[in-house]
Amino acid sequence: MPSRVPAIAFIGGGPRTAGVLERLAANRPALFHGPLHVHVIEPHEPGSGRIWRYDQDPGLLLNSTAADVTMFTDASVACDGPSIDGPGLSSWAAGVLDGSIRDVPAFEPHLLAQLRALTPASFASRQLQSKYLEWFFRRAVSSLGPDVTVTVHRDTATGVVRSSGGEPDDGAHRVRLASGTDVDADVVVYALGHTDSLPDPESARLSDFAARHGGFHAPPSYTTDVDYSAIEPGQDVIVSGMGLAFVDLLVLLFQGRGGRFEERPDGELDYVPSGAEPRVWAGSRRGVPFHSKISSTLRGEPIARPRYFTAEAIDSLLAEHQELDFRAHLWPLIAKDAGYAYYRELFTGYPSRVLGTWAGFEAKFDPADWYSADREELVAFSVPDPALRLDLEKLDHPLSGCAFASHESVQRSVAAYIQNDLDLRTSADHSETLALFTALLFVYMDLGRLVPQERLNARSQQAIHGWWHGFFSFVDSGPPSHRLREMLALHRAGLLKFLGPGMWVRADDSVGRFVAGSFQSPVVVDAAAYIEARLPAASVQRSANPALADLHDAGWGTEQRLLTSEGAHSTGKLLVSGNHEVLSPVATPQKGLFAVGPWTSGWGAGAFARPNTNAAPFRENDALARRILETLTTTARPSEPQLMPF
Repeated sequence: MPSRVPAIAFIGGGPRTAGVLERLAANRPALFHGPLHVHVIEPHEPGSGRIWRYDQDPGLLLNSTAADVTMFTDASVACDGPSIDGPGLSSWAAGVLDGSIRDVPAFEPHLLAQLRALTPASFASRQLQSKYLEWFFRRAVSSLGPDVTVTVHRDTATGVVRSSGGEPDDGAHRVRLASGTDVDADVVVYALGHTDSLPDPESARLSDFAARHGGFHAPPSYTTDVDYSAIEPGQDVIVSGMGLAFVDLLVLLFQGRGGRFEERPDGELDYVPSGAEPRVWAGSRRGVPFHSKISSTLRGEPIARPRYFTAEAIDSLLAEHQELDFRAHLWPLIAKDAGYAYYRELFTGYPSRVLGTWAGFEAKFDPADWYSADREELVAFSVPDPALRLDLEKLDHPLSGCAFASHESVQRSVAAYIQNDLDLRTSADHSETLALFTALLFVYMDLGRLVPQERLNARSQQAIHGWWHGFFSFVDSGPPSHRLREMLALHRAGLLKFLGPGMWVRADDSVGRFVAGSFQSPVVVDAAAYIEARLPAASVQRSANPALADLHDAGWGTEQRLLTSEGAHSTGKLLVSGNHEVLSPVATPQKGLFAVGPWTSGWGAGAFARPNTNAAPFRENDALARRILETLTTTARPSEPQLMPF
């Protein structure tokens, strides 16, 4: 009696789904035999999906260099499945040019020009990245083999129900599509990437205010999906948030409206306006943009894996404590690893800037706690210049404690901060910043692998998903350095003004305008337009994605809730198990339903990463693919008997 062919349905077809497909192909020979159906439900082009789609402003760039982008699970990845080497973005571009990579469509002239100009140190456009991701998707599909059929549905999933006749524990599901058709699957994987949320009450109130007074308000959203055409030339615009969404916004409002940058003989940039630009007033909690990417190279000894934040150290903490606290137990180890890498580069790369030898410093640094007088005294003696001493708290909030007396002092201070950041991160004489960057990256990739999430107290889970992720992004995940040079050019042109740290915004009905300022300065401005330049906070309950909202409304999935001393707190993220299984409101696994991505309670690693870094997303993809294949081995059931002719 023949077995029914098992099926997998992926809701979402972006780079995360492509990565899991590649891992299914790599692991299938050892774990699953026989034919398989795969359905990919994605309204945009599979591989790139919505966020990385080609249909974006050509001026929008990656915030990683071409050499630092790969989709391949290389030999550095600690996973159970086999590693697969393949070209990262830089090598892929070279292969397209020399003809060794053939499965690509004909490129438009501007993309061909980008390919020819691309170097490993280039920041590629998102349009070019979309072509790499789409190529990888096609490669992953072809590597599944001839007995695996892959059907792409250029459609939107609206919900999932049990298949007709399925028992509660049967695992058979029917995915409803917006077109009215259905897809039957034994396993459903929600891989939606960054999703939108319906506006929270405060954002909805601000949008209503803007509508009543003829103004403009953009709630948190993916920047390139917002229509900014209502913002008029010369209009004042208040912007909260100075991260990557802010960088994209500046591209769209200035270069996207016909302006351009010209380089001066001294290397600085001038902005040549088109006349269609608004004037932006920007602020945030920190009051400064994310740190720029680093272009220096290490002078001293190469960066090794973490020395203090190790498996042995975490196992020791787990043996000693029933629950781990991020601030008390984990952060001191992370901080010490950051300091170790930073000072080693300072000692071994710039011996004239320190007193003593690295061996002598290391011998005293090793036994000292990061937050100890011994460590502070050692650094104060060994590093004479206070500006070269690593202060992680000041790094996190560089303008904390500053009281600005005037509008002009805010402008000078923020502009000087940006220029100093550029000097530190693009100068060949300050590679200690690269050592710090690398140390934090290693820990960020290792955190989810080494620390069981269920052993963290609720306060620490909040800290990791909130403060730690924000701090890492601020220091390590900023824009290319030329974006900060462009900010300074816009500032000199009078088109970008700074509000400072501790920004506040309110809607003033007495004047019908938004009013903004800073708790650390007397600067107050008003404008008819207000943009919240950040991605929306995770919220399954208020998700704008119909499939995710249906998962919550049907009672199959729930938001993660943490019990803290202040009471129950929802993170807004979908509760999943360590195996990425969707968990019910009473934390029981929903058989055959999996979810992965930044909106789940998992560690939230991105979809692609640097090569040769044991990258977390590739470890997750491999583990999830293996779990799916193991699940499928138990779901194939005999089909209805067939009448055979005599």
